[in-house]
Formats: sequence, C-alpha cells, structure tokens
Amino acid sequence: MILQKFTFVPYLVCMDGMPVRSWTGESADFDAAPVHAPAEKAIAFQRVGWLDALPHAAAIVSVRDGDFHIEQSNDLFAAAFPDAGVSKGRSIAGTDTSWDDRILEFQASDRTSDSFEIRRDGKLGPEFLACNLGRLPNGPNGAVHLLFTAIDRSSERQTERNLRRELLSDSLTALPNRTGFGEEIDDRLSNGHWPPECGYAVLAVDLVRFSRINESLGPLAGDELIITVAKRLKSSLRQGDVLARIGGNEFAIFARLNNGLSDALHIVQRINDSLSVPIRLSNLQIGVDCAIGCALSNTPGDDPDDIVRQAQSSVKVAKKTGKLEIYRVGALKEAHHRFTMESRLREALANGGLTLAFQPLVHLRTGEVTGFEALARWEDPELGEVMPTEFIPVAEESGLIVPLGRWALYEAVQTLARWDRAHGEALPVGVNVNLSAIQMARDDVPSIVEEALRFGGISGTRLTIELTESAIIADPEKARHVLGALKGLDVSIAMDDFGTGFSNLASLQSLPLDSLKIDRSFVSGMLMDRDKDAIVRAILSLADSLDLNVTAEGIETQALAQTLQKLRCWQGQGYYFAQAMPEQAAYDYWRARWNFETV
Repeated sequence: MILQKFTFVPYLVCMDGMPVRSWTGESADFDAAPVHAPAEKAIAFQRVGWLDALPHAAAIVSVRDGDFHIEQSNDLFAAAFPDAGVSKGRSIAGTDTSWDDRILEFQASDRTSDSFEIRRDGKLGPEFLACNLGRLPNGPNGAVHLLFTAIDRSSERQTERNLRRELLSDSLTALPNRTGFGEEIDDRLSNGHWPPECGYAVLAVDLVRFSRINESLGPLAGDELIITVAKRLKSSLRQGDVLARIGGNEFAIFARLNNGLSDALHIVQRINDSLSVPIRLSNLQIGVDCAIGCALSNTPGDDPDDIVRQAQSSVKVAKKTGKLEIYRVGALKEAHHRFTMESRLREALANGGLTLAFQPLVHLRTGEVTGFEALARWEDPELGEVMPTEFIPVAEESGLIVPLGRWALYEAVQTLARWDRAHGEALPVGVNVNLSAIQMARDDVPSIVEEALRFGGISGTRLTIELTESAIIADPEKARHVLGALKGLDVSIAMDDFGTGFSNLASLQSLPLDSLKIDRSFVSGMLMDRDKDAIVRAILSLADSLDLNVTAEGIETQALAQTLQKLRCWQGQGYYFAQAMPEQAAYDYWRARWNFETV
C-alpha cells in the first residue's frame, strides 16, 4: 500500500461582510499567511463543508477586541442552537452557563482546550450538552479562532437520574431510603434558610410486632401494611418535613424545630394519632404499635448521619420502655464500646482469652465445701478487666453466649477432672455452670452436656446446671424437654436468682428442679429489712414444701450465715466464705476446709 502525504489546500473563512482568513499547510499544520485570491472562495468553508463531516454540532468562532462571531457552523449546530448570538452579550438561548462568558474566559487563558456542560430547558424537559472548545490558528488583525463542539447528553443524564432515583428511594413506598434520607437532610441544611436559634430533630419510628404480621399473614400483607403506614405518617407531617423508610419496618422523619422540643412532641402526638386507628388487612383489623426515638440537633455543624444513628439508638430503648425516648449524650459512645467489646470477646473466645473462677458453695450446717460455681472472667489486653455484668449482656445480644456457654461447660468439667487426678480419686464436690436462656433456645444443650461429661470422665451427679426464670418463661415446653433430658444424664437443676422474676407455683411443681438459689438482693439485707427477711423465710418454706434444697447467695457476715443455718437453709455462697478464685486456689481452698465442721 502506498501512503500519500495529504495537504490542506488554501481556503477562506468568509461570510457576508466578515473578515477573510485563510490557512495553508502540509499534513495537519496550519499556515497563517493571508491569501487574497478571489478564486479561492470556491473552496471556502460552507455549511455543507468540513464541519458537516462531524457527527455532532460544531461551529467556528472568532474573537477579537472583546467581540465574538459565529463564523461557520454545521446543520446540527443550527438545529441545536437556533438562537445562537453573533456578537458579545448574546448567549445560547435557555442555558444556565453563559456562552459568551465561557468563550471570552477561554480566549483570555493560555489553555489549548476546555470542556464544560450546559443545561437548558427543552420542549421535552431539561437538555444537557457536553461542550468543548479548542484553538485554531489565529485570523487576520489578531482575531482568535476557536472550534466549538456540542454533544447531546440528555438521554444519558436522564438514565443517570433514573438510576440515582432508584438508588436513593425505597421501591415499595417511593420514599427516600437511608442514603436518600441523608442527602435530603444535607440539601435542607445547605440550601434552606436556618435562623441561628433554629434546630432540627430526627425521629426514628419502628413498627412493633411487624415480623408477626409477616409470619401470620404473609409478605404481601406486610407490604400492604408498610404502604398504609407510610401514607399515614406522611399525612401527619408538616410542609418541609422529610419522611423516609430506612429499614424493613423502620421509618425516619427529619423535622425543623422552630420552637425546640415542643415541635418534636407535637409531631410524635400526630404520629400516634394517625396510627391509632386499626388498619384492615385480609378482613382483619390490625392495630399498629410503634416505638419512637428522637435525636435533636441545635448546632449546624452536627453530622446528620450521627443524628440519625442517635435516633436509631433511642428507638431501641423505646422498644423496651414503650414510650418516647430522647437521645441522651453518651449513648452512641456506649454503643461503640459495646461493639468493640463484642469484637474483642469474639477474639478472646477464639484464642483462649477467658478463664474460669470458682466460688465455693458451703454446707451451712457442716461447713463443708459441697461444690463450686464456675464464673467466667475476662482480662483483655486493650479493655483491661471486663466484668461479667458488662460482657455477658453483650454476649447474649450478639449470640456469642452460645460458644461462651459451651466453653464454660467444657472448661468446668475439665477442671473437675484435673482436680480428681491431683487428688488421686474423685473429689466429693461438684460444679455449677450457668445456662443462658438464649443458649437454651439455640443450642442442643443435652448433647453438649453429655459430650462434656463423657470427654471429662465425670459423672452427671457432680454437675449442676443453673438457669434463670427467663429461660423457662421464654419457651416452657422446650424448657421441660431440655430439663428432662438433663435429668436423664443425672444432672442437677437449680433455678438461679429466685424471687426476682415471674415464677409461679405451677412451673415450680411441673419442672424437674432440685434446688432454688435465693438472690443476694434479698439475702444481704434480710437482717435489717423485715420485708426481705419475710421473703427469705417464705422461699425457704416453699422449697421445703416442694422438697427442694435452697442456696442463699450474698452471705457476707457470720451473723447472716448463722441466721440462715437456723432457718434450715441448706447451702450458702458469698464473700464471708470466699470470693471467686482461680482453679488452683479453689482446689487448695477445698483441701484446707476438708472435713471442716463449723460455719
């Protein structure tokens, strides 16, 4: 193939009454030398000339002495800009970016090209044009020539808007979603007029028992309920308030507060009124209950995302209390601390970072140590010593209570086995292990207990499982099944913290219990409080009638131990005897008190 070198023939840029400028050159180089031959007008740019070869609107613009002229354009440009001006001060019609200002700004710069987008109102809606400016060789008398092109991006922008609308809105209710809600708040704060004393509130509204409706009536009924609730909530808001659906059954409201908290309380009242009328679903009248949490902001610099999280934190509390909850300072910090604790606890369980401590259980009549209660202890490298009252609730909330409970059971049984080996025979003591209500619901407790006993070579008679009343109340039938299976392994069952929950005589009579543990809140103050003394005596009498042993927690003085002994309480536990001790210290404690006769 023979490659030829193409040259541009001289041409004129001419229009009626306009200056004449010609370019010559080889390859793509322009020569600015003027040519005055009239015969060359025949090859000058015309509207059907080279610009018409471009697939988009294009024009050549000349600029001189602060004036600019459209010297040449193609048909697409004429169609796109029918009212384009030919002198300074005229702009492309309907645009929000001044045509002349952009040209003059570019001409005065040293840039070789520039790109920008202009928007204008078209017959079918907003139109968007991606524009480019590029330099051409200068004309006579110092005129600057520029090449202007414009590409229609309207369909692309419309597609982007539609996609963005889908990303920022909830498909079921057409309300803003969590992301869209944040952008709506930013827009209100950035573009709205906010007096210095004006604040705003974010209300989180959670539909209570929504999952039960889904389970009983199906997801379509649940969707219908969400749509109806969204309409009612929207009708209860003021102009300018923003309603969003930020979760499956959770809504959020952004409200400007002209009168402080009272405005938020009025909105809450209207929300409750709008939801007070039952909703008809599948020929059923459904009452809708909601929990509402509120977070307030009086500082323009507050991060809206933080305010939304504060409202969500408050609504969790509202679901427990059943009333409106206003965010209190420090709640988010507490939530972050709990999240950090959960992460560290997960790591500790995986890497053996927890230990067991053992608090002795003492026979009040003979003074012998009959057993030990196994208690989890956690010393974290970052958090330091973390008390069980802190990490046990976190474990229950996160589901880590199941592996934690398994670990405690296996470790307690293995401790008994090590003590037996150190003593040369089985010790006459047992171990008590706590069982969480969540573990009872989620885990196969009988199988785990059986495996732990078999692996440790320990008889079931030496293991006592302690459970609270909540573990039984949550699912009484499953509790009976689990406890019955444990009794089949010869494991003893103790009800912990008795008297603090909702026990009834029917449950005590029907469950295979062996002992009750009186909560320390009654025991520790019984010598000075007649009511607590009466409660302790009543529990002892009840246990005696049901043939159950009783363990008193919180014994801290000799007088208290002797009083409980006279009341024929079977077993005691507390600081008067000993605090919880490490494994070796507990073994030494038992050996020191072996055959000890007095309390």
